[in-house]
Amino acid sequence: MAKKSKKAFYITTPIYYVNDVPHIGHAYTTIIADAITRYKKLLGEDVFFLTGTDEHGQKVEKAAKEKGLQPIELADQVVERYKHLWKALHISYDFFIRTTESIHEKGVQKIFRKLKDKGDIYKGIYKGWYCVSNEHYLADDVPLEKGGYKMCPDCGTKANIVSEDCYFFKLSAYQKPLLDFYAKNPNFARPPSRMNEVISFVKQGLKDLSITRTTVKWGIPVPDDSDHTIYVWFDALHNYLTGIGYDWNMENFNKFWPATVHLIGKDILRFHAIFWPAFLMAAEFPLPETVFGHGWWLKDETKMSKSKGNVLDPHIILKTFGADPLRYFLLREIPIGLDGNFSHEGFIHRVNSDLANDLGNLVHRTLTMIQNFFNGKIEEIDEEEGKDKKLRLGFEELKEKSFKFYEEYALNKALEEIWAYIRSVNKYLADNEPWKLAKDKSKKKRLGRILYQATAALRAISCLLYPVIPESSEKIWDLLGEENPISDVSLSGLKIEDLKLGQITKKPYPLFPRILLKDFLKEEKIQPVSSQKEEKMEYITFDEFKSMDLRVGEILKAEKVEGTDKLIKMEADIGTETRTIVAGVADAYSPEELVGKKVVMIVNLKPAVIRGIESKGMLLAAEVEGKASIPFFDKDIPPGSKVV
Repeated sequence: MAKKSKKAFYITTPIYYVNDVPHIGHAYTTIIADAITRYKKLLGEDVFFLTGTDEHGQKVEKAAKEKGLQPIELADQVVERYKHLWKALHISYDFFIRTTESIHEKGVQKIFRKLKDKGDIYKGIYKGWYCVSNEHYLADDVPLEKGGYKMCPDCGTKANIVSEDCYFFKLSAYQKPLLDFYAKNPNFARPPSRMNEVISFVKQGLKDLSITRTTVKWGIPVPDDSDHTIYVWFDALHNYLTGIGYDWNMENFNKFWPATVHLIGKDILRFHAIFWPAFLMAAEFPLPETVFGHGWWLKDETKMSKSKGNVLDPHIILKTFGADPLRYFLLREIPIGLDGNFSHEGFIHRVNSDLANDLGNLVHRTLTMIQNFFNGKIEEIDEEEGKDKKLRLGFEELKEKSFKFYEEYALNKALEEIWAYIRSVNKYLADNEPWKLAKDKSKKKRLGRILYQATAALRAISCLLYPVIPESSEKIWDLLGEENPISDVSLSGLKIEDLKLGQITKKPYPLFPRILLKDFLKEEKIQPVSSQKEEKMEYITFDEFKSMDLRVGEILKAEKVEGTDKLIKMEADIGTETRTIVAGVADAYSPEELVGKKVVMIVNLKPAVIRGIESKGMLLAAEVEGKASIPFFDKDIPPGSKVV
């Protein structure tokens, strides 16, 4: 077998069962794989991304019968749903493998025959407790319930006693080889807690594994013994070989095998980190580098599943927001090794705060000023000053950090670093006040430098974000007037100064329209939980309303008030002067998030002393689930503008 190229990167998702429609959990794994794939391709690596569907077994047979369909008819329908969803989520897979394809069936049968001839597969009789839902026999240490039956510890359904002729794989013969392999490859299962779990299980002893069925007909026939059907897990796991060409495109297979990373949910870790490497050892294939078991997305603190009726349909979110906000939320919210609880409130906050306010506002205000002050094209700039250099060097630091986290599959940490930099660019604009420089013609080159620096930073940011939010990054790229596609960029050589002077930018538009929680819940037909009683509305006269002086204020500085949990002290430009205000918003926003934002303020409110600080004004905000939600202006409106 040819040695794998050092630059060849092979990533897989599990192949998804076709007994149910895709949900958020399926989308999560596939989005992770897609983001890593896009990152690696921007680095210039040769990447192969495999996903697909697992279409054999008793569950599929049963689900098809319930719908009055043949198993292949059900599979064909569900496969189209997966492919449609992956297209909507901008999933850039290289091949979609189906276990009902002849290339897969022939490859599995060839490997089965090889192991049988070698003596690693033999015929015998098996009797044990069998879980139809997960299609595997329960371990001997699963206790009996009071009624004399056993429950599957993985899915909670009742198991049945099954006795049948079957073929066994000599898993027991691979206990020591597996432990030796784990010792030499401590990062084989990740994160480390998964590796500890695998080693602990193997050390308890391995029993030979039943790998065929006579009671299930929907599957791959055992070669030379068609009364037996190959066990769905033995069948399914070999998709990672057949999907890249084993036995039908050996040039591609030799180029990409062994896999760089198998991305899986933690519930199928045992199959991938114990059974799968044992099968590969027996067949004399090199083993994968890493099996990464990510956490679950929970709903109401419970794993999503069809049987529990708590799955979230990603199409609802896609209809309202598009793909990128969902991709961003799932990758930003939690480390991929941990569980996360899906919250509609948390999702909306991420979209409105991170995407609309931080990134969207930066794009809009920067390009609007270029349109207004330079007719969309910056042609002359002055020399770089200290603050400009700091922004440039800050990107070099960001690139180094984000690359490190992308390589470790710590996508949430990479996004945290990118967002910290986005806020620093917003602060850079706030500190340099280009809208004031625009009033002085002698400062035009300095104004050009500031807006060039912010625009160049945006260009570089969009490249780092492309793996996670590809559609939005391409839109930013287009607004900046770039001619070549963003996918042609070489990340390794990316610099802020790559932006060309004289490039014609376009008039911006809101990339991430803000969405209210109530509108989103209405779309999903979900009633928000609230303990608040309906409040009686008190009316005021128009003259009373006119007495309030509402102005646009730009937050220049912000810091937590010491000794408090919720208070933030802010310095705000209201056009005629700078005001100090204190607001209880720290449980919803960090000080860094607020700097550079434009808000609505009541400026003629009687000053109040709060924690020893004189607050001369009030910031307007809505209260959502007990936390402040501040309306920010998307357009570049001058501070001091009257709100009517």
